[in-house]
Amino acid sequence: MGYTAKIGVLCLGRYTYDVAASREIYKKAQEDLKTIPGVDWEIFEEPVIEKPDAEAAARRLKGADVDAVAIISGTFHLGHLALIIDRALKKPVLLWAFNELPYDGGKIRLNSVCGMNLNASNLYKSGNDSFVCTVSDTIDRTWVDAVRMKAAIEHAHIGVAGYRADGFFNLDIDELENFRKTGVLLDHYELADMFSAPVSEEAAHRREQEVRSRFSCGGVTDEQVRKVARLCESTQTFLDKNRLDALAIRCWPEYANSYGIAPCAMMSLLQADGRILSCEGDAEGAETMLACAAAGCETPFLADLSQVNFDENYALMWHCGVAPVNLWDGCCDCTLDTYFAGGRGVTAGFVMKSGPVSFIRIDTARGKTRVFITKGTAEPMEKQLAGTYAKVRFDYPVRDLIGRVTETGVAHHIVMCYGEFTDVYRTFAKIMGWGIIEP
Repeated sequence: MGYTAKIGVLCLGRYTYDVAASREIYKKAQEDLKTIPGVDWEIFEEPVIEKPDAEAAARRLKGADVDAVAIISGTFHLGHLALIIDRALKKPVLLWAFNELPYDGGKIRLNSVCGMNLNASNLYKSGNDSFVCTVSDTIDRTWVDAVRMKAAIEHAHIGVAGYRADGFFNLDIDELENFRKTGVLLDHYELADMFSAPVSEEAAHRREQEVRSRFSCGGVTDEQVRKVARLCESTQTFLDKNRLDALAIRCWPEYANSYGIAPCAMMSLLQADGRILSCEGDAEGAETMLACAAAGCETPFLADLSQVNFDENYALMWHCGVAPVNLWDGCCDCTLDTYFAGGRGVTAGFVMKSGPVSFIRIDTARGKTRVFITKGTAEPMEKQLAGTYAKVRFDYPVRDLIGRVTETGVAHHIVMCYGEFTDVYRTFAKIMGWGIIEP
């Protein structure tokens, strides 16, 4: 699972070293690459030795419009080669060295690590800070996933329905600066665009049956259930018609007045289907969720870092009721509730499942984009309040976590993913050229 990226691969060499041996290692590496799902590989099967070889490779990779390139130092090589590739592409680079072969009584056979070191020094001193280095006979899968994250947002079509939520100034972004950094052009739509699409009675009935099968609906009216069902169908049509990969929604204060219910329950259902929807008009939150899904996170959850317990060292990752319903813990009553917007909130209500979780937020402040990263474990708890939430014990004291978030001005929405992704997130930040904030 995850976004499909296109990655170029080439192996550098020099005939004063054991190119024949490096060629055999490279062949095995190519076979390994072909087993990795979600990547279109542009592989140069023969070693790149001389400057004209590198220039030809650069032209081919540029023509193929690769998202990134893995440059292998099969042996030591000319310093020109990687620079020629980087100059032509300006794409994320993995500098990859093979493990050194056993000595056979002569000189060092590959000197691959030294070749990688040469390339790293050349790239760094020429102004490239985003390359990643690895020493292995197989590719760095963390880097591959990070490339997927970058490529996903770079090629994304993201919409904003309405605007950011009232007073949430910290979620606002400079759209052209965001475009410069990510490649994302945001398209704006009216809230009514989401719920005005015609819905067939058959589709509405089918979706209503799904709503009732997933949630206990005793706390809402039949008309509210029907509105949830219709909004699911009309929003899905809207997303497909506009070819949107993600949508940030101004879900309050106007939505309940204009449609009759808030969109929270709809968002819970469609996110479980793999749609990327962020609440409160949070465009960078939508970008973050999209990047997480590209790396293999099944259904990201945009959460508030809510109530904290310093004595027991945990926090509640809560939101009003938009978490993907497939993240339900399977134990508590999974409900639809109407606890806000004058009884028109119609939100999902459940405790989220237990397990290791990772957190990330792409966040811009004072002209600089940073990536907040941390991790922890979601623990079992009783259902005690409305909304969707998880009790999380972090790998750091929660007091330090809160201090770090607040002192650096990180937005109050953080994306939570089940699984361990923090190494991928750090690599993603590096290839984007963004700073990292951790507790």
